[in-house]
Amino acid sequence: MDVRFLLQGGIIGLSIAAPVGPIGVLCIRRTLAEGRLAGLVSGLGAATADGFYGSIAGFGLTVISSLLVSQQAWLRLVGGLFLCYLGFRTLLARPAQQAAATRGPGLWQTYASTLFLTLTNPMTILSFAAIFAGMGLGQTRGDYASAGLLVLGVFLGSAAWWLLLSSSVAALRAKFPAMGLLWVNRISGVIILGFGVVALAGLHLG
Repeated sequence: MDVRFLLQGGIIGLSIAAPVGPIGVLCIRRTLAEGRLAGLVSGLGAATADGFYGSIAGFGLTVISSLLVSQQAWLRLVGGLFLCYLGFRTLLARPAQQAAATRGPGLWQTYASTLFLTLTNPMTILSFAAIFAGMGLGQTRGDYASAGLLVLGVFLGSAAWWLLLSSSVAALRAKFPAMGLLWVNRISGVIILGFGVVALAGLHLG
């Protein structure tokens, strides 16, 4: 067992999570509208999906990887439609005057939505496969302890980014008046909707 795999996994998880995409916009918007916990839970949904795809690459599950890549057009369709739905919903949302006391089912829905969005992004598994190959991490196949450390590192690295992002944005929330939060909803909705349209525009279902 080599703990360096844990560190390498953390770097991979952080590098996959950090670029601002639809999940990042959604996390920022939810943090501003509903509070830090909602933003963090959103990020943990994405981190779970990152860990799942990291396990496919780390444990060398080529059958699952090939299946996901072969169905990437349908995953893109489902993910794109869901992004459009979230974009419209965010665009029309009214800002709350204070952070919502989101618990139970609300938090599960928040978690599940970002988990689903990340899982239906075919670029996630392709990114992991490319990074693992580039770093020569195929050597973990058959070494379940090292592969497990690698996957744990991916999850922790991704989760650390979402904790940092949601905490930083939450610190700014008090400075946003109701009208400011309304524009956050509108701008976030347009951006998320735009990601959905781009995803659908790149479809090749034939």
